[in-house]
Amino acid sequence: MGPRAAPLLPLLLALLGRPDPGRAEGCDLQPVTAEPPITLSYATSTVPRGCVSSSSLSTDHEVHILNIEWSKDSIFPLKVLVTPPAGGCTRSPVLVLLCARCSATVTSLCPNLIIHTDAHLDQGMTTALDPELPVATSEGQLLAWARDTYRGITSYSELRDPRWVELHLGEDASSPLDCIPQEHFNATLHLEAEVFFYETKGCSLGDAQSTRAAHIIRMQPEPSFLIREVNLSLSCPEREMSNQILILQSQANPTWSLSVNNCHIQFSVSGKYRITHMSSMLLPGSLLPDTEHGLIAKALEMNCSTIASYSTIPASTRISLQILDHETVKMPVTPTLTPPTTNSIPSTLLLMLQPWKCTDETMEIVIDRSHLQPIKDLVNITLRDISCQAEKNATHFMLRTPLSHCGTSLEDRGHANNELILNLAQGAAPRSMRVAFKCKIPRELFLRLFPTDDFERPQTELEVNKESFVQASMRWEDHPADLQLKECWLVVPGREPVLLVQGGEARSAGVAVLEGPPSSHGRKIWRFCFTYAVPEDGRVPFSATLKCKAGLQNNTIFEKVLEVTVKDSWRPPNNRGLGLAAVLGITFGAFLIGALLTAGLWYIYSHTRPISKLQPVSSTAPASESSSTNHSIGSTQSTPCSTSSMA
Repeated sequence: MGPRAAPLLPLLLALLGRPDPGRAEGCDLQPVTAEPPITLSYATSTVPRGCVSSSSLSTDHEVHILNIEWSKDSIFPLKVLVTPPAGGCTRSPVLVLLCARCSATVTSLCPNLIIHTDAHLDQGMTTALDPELPVATSEGQLLAWARDTYRGITSYSELRDPRWVELHLGEDASSPLDCIPQEHFNATLHLEAEVFFYETKGCSLGDAQSTRAAHIIRMQPEPSFLIREVNLSLSCPEREMSNQILILQSQANPTWSLSVNNCHIQFSVSGKYRITHMSSMLLPGSLLPDTEHGLIAKALEMNCSTIASYSTIPASTRISLQILDHETVKMPVTPTLTPPTTNSIPSTLLLMLQPWKCTDETMEIVIDRSHLQPIKDLVNITLRDISCQAEKNATHFMLRTPLSHCGTSLEDRGHANNELILNLAQGAAPRSMRVAFKCKIPRELFLRLFPTDDFERPQTELEVNKESFVQASMRWEDHPADLQLKECWLVVPGREPVLLVQGGEARSAGVAVLEGPPSSHGRKIWRFCFTYAVPEDGRVPFSATLKCKAGLQNNTIFEKVLEVTVKDSWRPPNNRGLGLAAVLGITFGAFLIGALLTAGLWYIYSHTRPISKLQPVSSTAPASESSSTNHSIGSTQSTPCSTSSMA
């Protein structure tokens, strides 16, 4: 890829709806060494090492060995549940539980269960506890002890950081004769466990102004384990957490069923998802990248400055996530889900969907009506100013308004605050529900093209030989005076870029810098106009690019690119053009008509004028009638639009 093509890569990715991986530069994931921001666990039947055998079939006991290892001391007691097969507890089962660094509770539906363990067991247990423990220093010695003691082994499973383990009793005659441990062993037939994930990573952009944080869970694909649905239990601290986002990604694009407790958080999910306590209706997900850098770039694209947690876990059908607030929550607890009241459903639903989007001057709200089915008898939706009512069609509620209208407050730094008012018709007493929300105003440069100097109706068409008006704007609450428009270029494919404006001054003929309105609420506006003329070769491109940069005194640069189509009134609207035969026919026809008209006019002129007045035609035209050539610089016309200095 050539040097000119490289700057177009972010633009191409944006047009394809994909985040630019380059945005992830400067946010290098590192293991979280401080107090973790989350507690994450997932269900699995795949163990790091394990085996099964049929060697215990002819003995008096079936023997199951659980060898537990810990990455760190667990604050949760290990729970072990032993369940009998369909035929009940026919023989006395044996559980060998090696868990020297834990306390455990073993629950069994078989009263004749024999336990060998070095764990601290709950005193209320009624199962038989054998004081004899295996004197073993290695895996091989442990298995040899079990064979010598019970003449066979049913299963062996090594687990790391389990929260609970469910052991299914039963033997399979088709299992190997000897239990030989294997890596990454599938123990689905006899074991299921929920294990903690302690390998969370994170990163932060130190110079970013946003305080939004992202939590990312990426499920690794498992070809042999096809997952169609994932149940995720999510809980948050008591305080509001609306400035966070949870990104859930899986190549398999399963359906995500989310059980949410006390969380005002935005979701970005690969595949469809539902909020279980609200409705069984599926909500559309997003197309998410399947790489680490891509997911980080996606989070940064959504105005996150911190990746609070990034976790890559194996494929699982059940996940438990607790977002911690270390100011108020010191000890993680198992989430207890409480169904919301009817009045809280609109607030929770809208805060999950977050259907509002803000620029530096407008707020736009688009709500799919199918998402509002849990809210019965909904008549209309307004903002705080009830005269600002959303338009309604068969599929959506839509509302667009300037940030200065409809009761929107800009006092909160970097946010536009308003309320969605849902008006309900319930019998003879209509009522309304209010949902307060904050719309994040992106701290980025915005670029707009207008056909007239009233700067009211932006467009993406650049008309040939007509004045075009450009507005660049950005909100910077800290010190708006420090923010300056560095430069703007016009880039046409196959031609050299044309510098339009630099340092507040016009840099090409046909360009004029205009005076912008004064700053308001930290918003700064720059304006200029220019005229795009037909190039000397007469070929008018179909598209062009406006590219502007604004920056601070500390060399922080903000860049924006606006793709426009070039509109030529002489060009046929059909982009496919005319065929060669049609073009030749039109050309010949025009020539023939012109020749006949010229001959006819000359005949009339020569036969109606007196002979004495006939004079020879000079081959040299007067200087005043000579045609002039339009010498434009780059792609701008030499006659500038009305100019004035920029304040």
